[in-house]
Amino acid sequence: MHSPANSAQASDRPLSRSVFRIPGMDCPSEEQMIRLRLADAPVTALDFDLPGRRLTVDHEGEATAILTPLLPLGFGAELVETGPLPADAAPAAATTDDAAQTRVLWWLLAINAAMFVVEIVAGWWARSTGLIADALDMFADAAVYGVALFAVGRSAAHKLGAARLAGMLELLLALGALSEVVRRMAAGSLPEAPAMIGISLLALAANVACLLMLARHRDGGAHMRASYIFSANDVIANLGVIAAGVLVSLTASPWPDWIIGTLIALVVLAGAIRILRMR
Repeated sequence: MHSPANSAQASDRPLSRSVFRIPGMDCPSEEQMIRLRLADAPVTALDFDLPGRRLTVDHEGEATAILTPLLPLGFGAELVETGPLPADAAPAAATTDDAAQTRVLWWLLAINAAMFVVEIVAGWWARSTGLIADALDMFADAAVYGVALFAVGRSAAHKLGAARLAGMLELLLALGALSEVVRRMAAGSLPEAPAMIGISLLALAANVACLLMLARHRDGGAHMRASYIFSANDVIANLGVIAAGVLVSLTASPWPDWIIGTLIALVVLAGAIRILRMR
């Protein structure tokens, strides 16, 4: 993903290009946190490679000025190489169709927000912790897209505040989903398997639609490529709930639903904690 950063800070001072390996960077939430951490750094361009877990930065000064803000995130950032940026080097940032990408992000936000409402209501009615947790996963996606759209053109403080608000909401909902798992286990209620499968198929269709919209833009910028990966991961969660629904139907046991609900809720909880740890 390619994007300019802090262009206002650019000067005539010599630039360097540094490459960082970041093992814990694999989805838009981590990318947004890194952007927030580097908002006040002397950076002129960022190039995110989420599949390769690498970040290339064009910057002023020493590479330590970039590495130091990344370390508190706990993503395992380390400097791979650094050196002067040649005068004829291509910039790390590439020109992108920002208007088209913004339209896609608004569609992704709308789809994920709508599916959050559908799944949370259906999960409550069907007594399915898997559907409720998957709804939270949809909310986490919507929060990422919403923060990205809100942050455009705003200060680092606004970006950090928006991210923390999204993280707090994710934390509360994840804890709510885990408490719902405990409550369902205490009650011993059997979820409605047909509803689990049907609603999860609808969520799967929504995520596939997101993937199709993102496919044309996944090479246009880091946030678009990261969003593509994020939606692909959501497909896996949808398939997990569908499989749990099939197992509930075959075994007449609620355990598959409780297990998948717990796993998805823990993933959302971990993401919320990472966001709230930002300073």
